[in-house]
Amino acid sequence: MTEEIYPEPTCQCTARLEQGQTRCRKCLARARWIKKQAAKRTRGGRRDETRRPPRAPRGLAVAGVIWS
Repeated sequence: MTEEIYPEPTCQCTARLEQGQTRCRKCLARARWIKKQAAKRTRGGRRDETRRPPRAPRGLAVAGVIWS
């Protein structure tokens, strides 16, 4: 008889699990990453400001332009 009566709990990736775990740390991290990537794709576009050249001022007031 080679099979155990109560086999140790394993994850989908065959990693051993601690008491009360359903998935291992690696699989949980992978699921979080996939969820985050899907959210990035659906959000689309840039979050803050539009693209600008490096070291360029953000607005005319910052550039020192005075309208008088």
